[in-house]
Amino acid sequence: MTFGARLAAAMDAHGPLCVGVDPHPGLLAQWGLPDTASSLVTFGDAVLEASTGACAAIKPNAAFFERHGSAGVAALEQLLGRAREVGLLTILDAKRGDIGSTMQGYADSYLRPGAPLEADSVTVSPYLGFGSLAPAFELAQEHGKGVFVLALTSNPEGAEVQHAIAPDGRAVAAVVADSAAALNSGASPMGSVGLVVGATVGDAVQRLGIELDRVNGPLLSPGVGAQGAGAAELSLVFGNARGCVLVNQSRGVLQAGPIVEKLREAVVAAAADVTSILRESQVERKG
Repeated sequence: MTFGARLAAAMDAHGPLCVGVDPHPGLLAQWGLPDTASSLVTFGDAVLEASTGACAAIKPNAAFFERHGSAGVAALEQLLGRAREVGLLTILDAKRGDIGSTMQGYADSYLRPGAPLEADSVTVSPYLGFGSLAPAFELAQEHGKGVFVLALTSNPEGAEVQHAIAPDGRAVAAVVADSAAALNSGASPMGSVGLVVGATVGDAVQRLGIELDRVNGPLLSPGVGAQGAGAAELSLVFGNARGCVLVNQSRGVLQAGPIVEKLREAVVAAAADVTSILRESQVERKG
């Protein structure tokens, strides 16, 4: 089964929530944990237990594991392996992007079955050219994995590149979206090449002529709920593509730890909240 089909089934079963796994120093301290690699294992285990069967996917942020060196990477390897065992989909937030054999190396690291850091999907950066990511797309297609491409991020600096006009007259973000749509053509219920689109980018989608409803793939979106975006913002940004939106939430959920029961309550509440907001956005658009 393709990643797109597996993710669509998980979203149908558990709602459109992806829980970020971001063990940064401040959050570890809030949990009463020291800033050590062993704390990453404790942190990851708690989030995994709280999230299994309560959300569509988890998204470990590679940077917070890598900062602890080999022991931190080992903690990430353990988290990804345990998630596979319990059937919880993973999006490894690594934002890799390069050319040739280097991109192939990144693809092998995260998308090849049996790799130590094997994930169900990975985030990538297209700013060496969308075509440079071909090794990741090819390996993902071969092994039923997914790829999420940065398209319209909510940080202010992103507009310098994403809103720029490419030689063919399209905005760079529109080129990324159209390229993803081509790879997802004909896939059902949705393709395995997703985009990262912030829920707080305002009218950028319309201004840049981006057709998200043609992408036919998952749209990973931070910024919903406590981070500022509600029904009106989702309607504005995603339009008729709202059914493909996978909402990422990190701090708003993770601050409920370290007690697993409290953390699970927060995951369940967040899943219900984002489902409600997406439904309200449909009403908002009709209105």
